[in-house]
Amino acid sequence: MSAAWKLTDATSRFDEVVAEALSVGPQTVTRQGEPVVVVVDVETWRRLSAANDSLKDYLLAAPLEGVFLEREQDEPRETDLP
Repeated sequence: MSAAWKLTDATSRFDEVVAEALSVGPQTVTRQGEPVVVVVDVETWRRLSAANDSLKDYLLAAPLEGVFLEREQDEPRETDLP
């Protein structure tokens, strides 16, 4: 669970914020009672940021070389539009 630190406390005790992020988990920093940033360890950051690849990058990395995808042609559908 993320601990919440007021910005002024986090600034003056940054070494503690980092130590807690490393040993306990993500640390939330608040400004005027609202969360503004989260301090996480670098491995968590790498894991989370790697998950944000674009759909294009994801599809290009897919092992589909030589696979041909073909869509069947459907007949037009009947509609009852006014």
